Formats: sequence, C-alpha cells, structure tokens
Amino acid sequence: MRVLLTGSAGFIGFHLAKRLIDTGYDVIGVDNVNAYYDVDLKYKRLENLGFSQEKVNTGQLIVSQKNHRHRFLKLDLNDRQKMTEFFSEHSFDMIFHLAAQAGVRYSLENPLAYIDDNIVAFVNVLEGARSQKVQHLVYASSSSVYGLNQNHPYQTNQSTEHPVSLYAATKKSNEMMAHAYSHLFKIPTTGLRFFTVYGPWGRPDMAPMLFLKAILTNQPIRVFNHGNMYRDFTYIDTIVDGCHAVLQKPPCTKGSWDPSQPQPNQSSAPFAIYNIGGEQTVKLIDFISTLESVVGRKCTKHYENAPPGDVVHTEASMHDFIQQFGPLNSVSLQEGLSHLVNWYQTFYNAEIKAKSRLNQC
Repeated sequence: MRVLLTGSAGFIGFHLAKRLIDTGYDVIGVDNVNAYYDVDLKYKRLENLGFSQEKVNTGQLIVSQKNHRHRFLKLDLNDRQKMTEFFSEHSFDMIFHLAAQAGVRYSLENPLAYIDDNIVAFVNVLEGARSQKVQHLVYASSSSVYGLNQNHPYQTNQSTEHPVSLYAATKKSNEMMAHAYSHLFKIPTTGLRFFTVYGPWGRPDMAPMLFLKAILTNQPIRVFNHGNMYRDFTYIDTIVDGCHAVLQKPPCTKGSWDPSQPQPNQSSAPFAIYNIGGEQTVKLIDFISTLESVVGRKCTKHYENAPPGDVVHTEASMHDFIQQFGPLNSVSLQEGLSHLVNWYQTFYNAEIKAKSRLNQC
C-alpha cells in the first residue's frame, strides 16, 4: 500500500512517517521545509528518517538510507504546475495530508501564507486525489475550528460556524472542500481535529516547548489570560495511534443520513470528521506547575491578557472516534512531559538539575 504523506518534516508528520514505515506501508513524504520555525529542527527530523540535508535540497526524489520503502521530495504544495507533474509521475493508494501553515497568532501577521499553504495547497492535493481516485484521503483539521463555541466537551456534531482566527477559518474551509470532493467524486475523506499536541521533536512555537525553553534558560514565562486557559493536551503517540487507525478505515456512504437534519460531521457522501484528543484538559497554570515539577525548577511568570484569536477553553469528546475505532492508549501529562524533557535535554544538550531540587529562576 503506497501512501503520500505531506508535511513529513513536521512534528506529527515525522512521527507518523515512522509508524507507517514500521507497519509495512510504502511512503513518499513531501515537505517544503519552510522557515516558519527552526529549519534545523526540520532537517534533523528528516535526518533521523534517513534523509540528509544535502540530498533533500537537491529537490530530487530520494530514498531513505534507513528503509528503501521510504522516499522524500522537497516540494511546495501550492505550486500547481509542480503538483500536477508530481501526481502524473507517482501513484498512491492513500494520501495523509498534514502539511499546512500552522499557528493561530501568526495568521494575524501573515494571512496570505495561510491562503497559499492551507487553501491553494489543499485544492492541489484534492485534485491529485481526484485524478488518482485514491482509496482514502485523511487530512489535518484543528480544534481551533470550534471558535466561539463554548459547549464542552467539543463534539463533532456541534457548530463550527464562528472561527476566531484566519488559521481556524482555513481549516474549516478544508473540511468543506473535502466534503465537496467526497460528494462529487466519491473520494473517501476524513478530517482529524487535533487538540494541543506535545512530545519529543515538538514544534518550538507551541506552549510546551516555549515554556520548557524558558524554564531551562532562566527566562520568565508569558502566561496568557492570567493562567485561566484550558487546553486538551494530547501526547504525540496518541495522535499517531489515532492517525494510523483512521487511515486503515475509510468512511463509507451513509444511506441512513437524513438531509432534513444534517450533521456537520457526516454525510451521504463518504466523508467523516473526528476529534483526536481527550487525554487531559488542563488549566494552563496547572500545566506549567506540572512541567516545573518534571524539570525540577520553578520559574517567574508574567501574567498577560489572552491574545486575539486564541480560544480560552478546548476539550475534546472522543465518543464518535471510540465508537468507530475503539479507545486510544492514554499517556498521563506527567509521563508525557517527562518524555519531552528527556528528549529536549538530549537534543539541545540542556543542563537540567536534579528533579529533587527546586530552584527559583
């Protein structure tokens, strides 16, 4: 089974690539390796997968030095001509689309990047899926789509009509575009609304990595909404377990679907949307305290108002997912953060004092 994995130099893409290869898939990974955050981290992920930076930057399709069933191509998905050529040269049974311009706050600074990388690129992927009549297209959505909806926990049959950031709006658009292609061309599509993902090899622009770096470098932590924010923190292994389970089970046409009472998470078309989260919804200040405990240091905190576009409370219902795929293994916040800290210490050569000693920053 051959899978196209977009965004394979990214946080989730890196981990999912490993899982797919380990479970017998043939994988072609693509990524444009953009500079939204530290490109060295992206190249290190690729190196860990068996692709050297020198070969990646040739722009040629290269074979992993660790597994011949894994190949990679540096490719910009919003380049229509190159995408057309790519799909004419390579065939796939399934597509897992993770590539996107991430970040809620950055969408206020550079909105056009989100149109290019989240809208134009997604259309190009949909067209590729259409041309090859793939068995399943799975794509990353986001918990951000729930926007002003404050019915907790979030359920996929609830309204997502009020996004509060352009990033969220583009992810909502992806869901609607996927449905159109499922309806018109019978392409099975599944959208996954990821909740705050953390773990080894994580994105340095996300709160867990920002907080950890601040603690280890004796810098103050910026605590938004004065610590009164809640996030459904989900460990990376749980996310990958969910992705792997979903890929293997494309949605079917639902003859029982009632158009007089339409549900936003399903359709008469082969289309579905699921949350992946639900491990621990934690108050932000409690998350910081747990991280301090794992590291063995206290840190100075600067309390600030919530920035524009941020949702105050996210919490996932996994009911629909569990009904379809069964429960996922859960990782406690203490355990997950311990894995993150241990990786960070090795990767960045950080000096972490004994956990039994608490030091004021």
